[in-house]
Amino acid sequence: MRARTGAALLALVCLSTFSFAGCAEQSEDNAAESAVLETAVAGREDVDKQEAPEMVPPTSPPAAPAPLSPAQQRVPDDLRQKVASLMVVGVANYDQARFALDQGVGGLIIPSWADPALLTEVGRDINALRAQYHRPFSVAIDFEGGRVQRHTQVLGEFMPPRALAGQPPEVIRGTGYDIGRSLRAHGINVDYAPLLDLDVNGLDIVGDRAFHGNPDEVVRVAGLFSQGLIDAGVTPTFKHFPGHGRASGDTHHHLAVTPPLDQMRELDLRPYGPLLEQYPRASVMMGHMIVPGLGPDGVPSSMNPDTYRLLRTGDYPGGVPFEGVVVTDDLSGMRGILDYAPTRDAVARAIGSGADQALWSSGADLPGIIDHIVWCVHNGYIPEARVDEAATRAQQQLIDVGL
Repeated sequence: MRARTGAALLALVCLSTFSFAGCAEQSEDNAAESAVLETAVAGREDVDKQEAPEMVPPTSPPAAPAPLSPAQQRVPDDLRQKVASLMVVGVANYDQARFALDQGVGGLIIPSWADPALLTEVGRDINALRAQYHRPFSVAIDFEGGRVQRHTQVLGEFMPPRALAGQPPEVIRGTGYDIGRSLRAHGINVDYAPLLDLDVNGLDIVGDRAFHGNPDEVVRVAGLFSQGLIDAGVTPTFKHFPGHGRASGDTHHHLAVTPPLDQMRELDLRPYGPLLEQYPRASVMMGHMIVPGLGPDGVPSSMNPDTYRLLRTGDYPGGVPFEGVVVTDDLSGMRGILDYAPTRDAVARAIGSGADQALWSSGADLPGIIDHIVWCVHNGYIPEARVDEAATRAQQQLIDVGL
């Protein structure tokens, strides 16, 4: 994401333009008046001999502007509020959640260190916040089952994805539904699952979080699981685009490099096309991996316009154009990305490169980061049209789940 589109993207790396004449009096000279009349009569014959001028059709009135979609109607007019609606931030308790919502954020994420009371305390939980704020907002959580499932004492405990893959179809879909029903009952409407990474290289960060090493099997199981979430009113999130299964390491600790793009097309990207065709209103999480041959060298996918372009166009085998929400992986809680750019700059570069939602689990410096993105828009580093596009997609996702 150090790279951005055109000159604006390059500039982003340095973040750290009569008067009117009076009418003459009527002449009293009769001779002059006669001369004028004679000239007019003499010229009449020439006028009569001329062909009638070609009629020019009247100019059509300008077309009326296209009506705004329901999602566009919900996008704030105020630029700062519009920018804030692209932020998804971690909150540890009710007061932090209120502060973030007062800033206008479009989404909250419930991290593992959050006080469980945020999910359970009547009057001070997520459901209470939804009643108190008369605007929709998303609430997300990492809940895959197995190693990655938050607040199991409240939300329940489920088998890891690898074990789930061996179950009958009705169990796979039913598990997705049971997870989704528990999340939605506690005010959560986005699950950062299922994981589409392929377990082919024995990478520990993937392991049993992956359904399988075969892309076709991943499509089958992830599709059933996703349908269960959707049945319960929760948006699934396919991650980590364009594929972490064969990366050189864990981006929680350092930046990782995948195989070159042509090899990613042959294997890692294969689950995305079929699943996005089936579930176009799912969201996609953009990973932090560096993909050789995709955009500028050394730029993480979450800050690389070419990676977003690849996803949007579906320019990979079996791919389809995607117009849903793209959210970044965590921009504050992963050492690899922090070593590359501080959170403030990472958020700006992600949005400028094509992310619709910038996620950072710490929630730190929220007002300052919002102000920084506004500054980037005012100074031409991020087009306001990019912000409008992202905000509209985020609102559409909320509409899709009835918020």
